[in-house]
Amino acid sequence: MSRPVRVAVSGANGNIGYALIFRLASGQIFGPQTPVSLRLLEITPFLPNLQGTIMELEDCAFPTLADVQASDKAEVAFADADWVILVGGMPRKDGMSRADLIRANGPIFTGQGKAINDVASADARILVVANPCNTNALIAKSHAPRIKPENWFAMTRLDQNRAASLLAAKAGVNVGQVTRMAIWGNHSDTQYPDYKNARIGGKPVTEVISDHAWLEETFIPTVAKRGGAVIKARGASSAASAANAALAHVHSMVNPTAAGDCVSAGICSTGQYGIPAGLIYSMPLHVTDSKNYKVIDDFVVDEKARQRIDASVKELTDERDVVKDLLGPAI
Repeated sequence: MSRPVRVAVSGANGNIGYALIFRLASGQIFGPQTPVSLRLLEITPFLPNLQGTIMELEDCAFPTLADVQASDKAEVAFADADWVILVGGMPRKDGMSRADLIRANGPIFTGQGKAINDVASADARILVVANPCNTNALIAKSHAPRIKPENWFAMTRLDQNRAASLLAAKAGVNVGQVTRMAIWGNHSDTQYPDYKNARIGGKPVTEVISDHAWLEETFIPTVAKRGGAVIKARGASSAASAANAALAHVHSMVNPTAAGDCVSAGICSTGQYGIPAGLIYSMPLHVTDSKNYKVIDDFVVDEKARQRIDASVKELTDERDVVKDLLGPAI
């Protein structure tokens, strides 16, 4: 077997963490010949519970699990990490505005960004799952000048999966027939699920689905508000689907994207499609090899799409202003 991939997961005792660490250990994500070394970060009161999870990992007897350790110190958990998956954060409570949540989570990601900068691998790649993930990623990244800007990601893969599933159900096809389903912008209600550039069975979505009013008036808001619908239905936020999306993101970033398809993730903009440089903004990506990706540059952006893209730019700019005092030198 090759050298172990060291993966750190924050909030490892939570529902999302529990749903993803077993699949990380199983060899499903990095392949059966790549051992995985897990480092699990959790707050001190939950460390005893996490020991039970470690016992379960041991009992699974995964041949690809090299070792697993738990800690309540980010500097320990993130040491030499190749991947850092930031799941832990304060959940939104009743009466909290989005700005309140951003301010509450800001200090957490300030500290974690500094720890990543100090101890993670120089080539570490970081996926922020905890919401608001775009701005949390911006905060953490701003305190980690040693890490390349292109190695930071905010998770919009769950939105991409939701969008693909809705399109497939409407068209009456398997979800594998949906390609080029990109998510633009913030992981919030302002995101733009870009059905106009997507394909079903290789054909434009608008040719396969004739109900264009459904696409504009039902599809877009349903994708954007799906998280809230899940909370209302099950009394808790998405966990298994969020974990699945995080794993799909990592798997997609270490394997080349199929021809004619794309991967969605919030990345640090360098000005592509007129999006202000420095924002963590979701765009359509094509992974070229296990270490590199590029923004796909041939998506058609019409006037309506531009309005939606710009709305998400404004929201992310406003969020950045809310936390400007928390941003570090790498902004």
